[in-house]
Parts: sequence; C-alpha cells; structure tokens
Amino acid sequence: MCVISLSPNFINSKPYKQLSSISQSPTFSPSDMISPAIFILNFIENHPNLSFTLQITLCLTLIAFILNLLTTNPSRKVYLLDFVCYKPPKSLQCSKGLVLERSRRLGIFSEDSLDFMKKTLDRSGLGESTYLPEGLIGVHPPNISLEESRKEAEMVMFGAVEELLVKAGVKGEEIGIVVVNCSAFSPVPSLSAMIVNRYKLGEKVLSYNLGGMGCSGSLRAISLAKHLLQVHRNSYALVVSTENITPNCYMGDDRSKILINCLFRVGCAAILLSNRSADRRRSKYHLLHDVHTHTASSDPSYNCIFQEEDRAGLVGVTVEKDLFAVASAAIRSNVTALGRLVLPASEKLRFLRNHMIRYLHVANVEPYVPSFKSSFDHFLTHPGGKPILDEVRRNLQLCETQMEASRMTLYRFGNVSSSTVWYELAYAEAKGRVKRGDRVWQIAFGSGFKCTSLIWEAIRTVDGGEKMNPWTDEIDEFPVDTQSTGSFSFYFEPSKPN
Repeated sequence: MCVISLSPNFINSKPYKQLSSISQSPTFSPSDMISPAIFILNFIENHPNLSFTLQITLCLTLIAFILNLLTTNPSRKVYLLDFVCYKPPKSLQCSKGLVLERSRRLGIFSEDSLDFMKKTLDRSGLGESTYLPEGLIGVHPPNISLEESRKEAEMVMFGAVEELLVKAGVKGEEIGIVVVNCSAFSPVPSLSAMIVNRYKLGEKVLSYNLGGMGCSGSLRAISLAKHLLQVHRNSYALVVSTENITPNCYMGDDRSKILINCLFRVGCAAILLSNRSADRRRSKYHLLHDVHTHTASSDPSYNCIFQEEDRAGLVGVTVEKDLFAVASAAIRSNVTALGRLVLPASEKLRFLRNHMIRYLHVANVEPYVPSFKSSFDHFLTHPGGKPILDEVRRNLQLCETQMEASRMTLYRFGNVSSSTVWYELAYAEAKGRVKRGDRVWQIAFGSGFKCTSLIWEAIRTVDGGEKMNPWTDEIDEFPVDTQSTGSFSFYFEPSKPN
C-alpha cells in the first residue's frame, strides 16, 4: 500500500487555505473555485520536476474540493407561503368610551388617572372598533384568571392557525418547526406545546416558545425560523405571534403603567414559511434580509419598558421617560445597518460624504438621513402609538401615503403587539397594492430595547378580496382621517404617594 502525504509547505500555502475556507462557506458560486484552481494547475505546470505522485495528489485534492463544493447545500431560500391575521368576533368589539366606562366601574382609578386615560384614548390613534378579551369586557368585575387567559390564547392562536392551514393547503403533520412568541404570558405547558397538542404534530417537531421579546417578537421569531430552515431540509415552519391581554391588564393607579391598558388590544398572526424550492411558485414572498439591533447592554434601554410591581404590589408594565430617546437610537442604528444592504450607491455616497464632513468638522451640517423611497414599495412600521408613528415618519421622511397601512391598523385593531406588522401587510394586500417584484419593509421595536427589520420581495401579485383577510369586508371604508387629533407624550412620571 502506498501512503501519500502532502508537504507542510503546500498545506500552509495560499491555495490550500483558500480552498479550505471556500469549502466552509454557507454559499457557493462556481466562480469561487476559479482562482485557487488556476493557481494549483499553474503550480503543477511551472514545476515539471514534481514527482508524479505529488502531481496526482494535487489534482485529486482539487477534485475532492470541487466535489465537496458541488455537494454542499447553499444557503436555502426562505419563502412565505401565506399568513393569516385573526379577527375576533364582533361581541368583543369595544369603543374608547366603553374602555373608560369599564375602568370607572372598577373603582380603583383616581379621577386624575381617569382623566389621563380619556386624554390618552382620544389622542391614541385608536378607533371605536378594537377588541378586548371576554374576561375584561364580558363580565364585571374582570376575570383575569389563568383559565380565562388560556381561553384567550386558544381563541386567537387556534383561530389563526386553522385558517392558515386551510388557506395554504398544508396539513398539520407536515409542519416540522413551530415558533410561538408571546411577550407576557408563559403558561405550563407552553403556548407552542398547545399548538403541537391541538394539531397532533409529530414527535420530531422542533418547538420553540419565545417570551419577553416585546413588540419586535414576531420578526425575531421569523428570523429564528429562517435559521432553523437553513439546517432542516424540505421543511415547513409555523410562526405564531400574539399577546395575551387578559392577565396583563393593570389594576392599579400608577400612571406610568396605565398606558398599556389604553393602547393594547387582542390580535394574533400565523405565518407559514418553507424552504422547499417546489413551493416558490405558490408562495407570496421571498425573505431577502433580516437585520437586528439589541441595545440591552445600556441601562436606559433595558429599563425603559419594564414589568414590575407598583407600591401596592400590583403588576404592570412601566413606560419610562427614556423610551423616545432609546427607540430613536435603536431605530437609527438598525436603519444604518439596513442601508448598507439595500440603498443604491448614490445614497451611500451622500451618506458617506455627510459623515466625513461631520467627522472632520469641515462644516456644521445636520446628519444625512438616507432616502429609502427608491428601495422599498411598502413601509410597514410597528404602530406603538400615534407619537411613535409621527416620529418614524419624520425621521425617515415618509409621506402619509407610505404611513397609511400603519395608521389604519392602529385605528382599526389597536396595538396588537408583535402581530401588528402582519395586519399592516394584510391591509396592503386587501387594497390590491402588492405587485410582483415589490419590496416590503417590516420594522418593529420593543422592550429590551430591540429593533428588527425584515425585507421581503413579492413573488407574485396579490389580488385584493381574499376571503381570509381581516380587512376584506370593510377595506373600502379606509383610509380615514386620524391626523385631526393631537398627540400625547410617552413620558409619564409614576404617581406620587398620597
């Protein structure tokens, strides 16, 4: 038997290292092989005195690398087959007046707090037909028990998933990955286990339950599913995004915690992803980019939205005075990272020129905000509240038409936490505005503080009038004017002790 070994000089040489690095790359193009291949062939040709055995070894090494590259899976494309946004029954609709009346009947809020609620509701951007759970508006006093919380979770999650499976034509047993995100409700068994049990998914299903992610949770869940789809071939991933209102209604009189009662409403979105190339034609969107910003290493960022007890021991979510500054910084950082991926060269040059002028103190100029108008066709930003939307519009220099889907979603459904951006996409589809080749930008932000952007490309034109779209039967009533009311501040001092 003949044992062939490569010399240390060749193992440490540039072509060998280059080939090794290419073979570990998650993506592959045939052009990646050209430079090292030519190098090795030229090396053999220019060294005729090499032994025949070494020449054969070099050639076999090159062949082995080529075969490895050709059989290595490239980065798998992720497609969005379809999605569904849950629309609660009319019996759960509530006006702003009803919210205020129920709050007054509880007898736990001071007149100052009730007046604060009224001003906030009037200027919130919410309409008169949002939804609250049965435990909060169907009985008096409110039922915020664990059993009632589970009922809300089952109602919205099962309602969305069952419609999605019918709409996408996929059976439950075909799903290999389940990711559920819900920020402030984490029962045992988990919400993802509820999905697995309800639809009798297989024992090998990968199940993940994300909590505490805030309003950016859905886009983070999509990113997790994307990474799992890179590993597991020919798989479907089900992402379910919701928030549970029943146990998180604040029952105290601390003004900094009352804001949640005014803005958050019932909602849920179910999204079905696939990495199967055969699913491309029937899919709606192709995921192009996901960009994440996490600023929790900063104390103000970490503390600006914080679940805690008040002085009476009642749990609520405090909104701190630093929220606006923290959110603006996180969004700015996220948008900067996104710009490197999507902006045309002309915008990148303008940004660089402005940065160098300010860095070198050549002139006193304002920071240049790149224009994303030419990079995207649909802007879907999380409507945390009217002031947030106003600030996003100002910072990104968007027009009201580009803010329409976000404002109308806030008006019709309220802040439904991380699922809100899907109601916005459903709005654009119901209006018949999503055309083949369009690029969609979803951006959401939440506690931590986190900001996430997803960029989708429409694979096909989506016709309006889909039956399983929460907007279809009322889309002609929108848009409505939501700018005639004033705004409110997100800075609320905690209530002073009596």
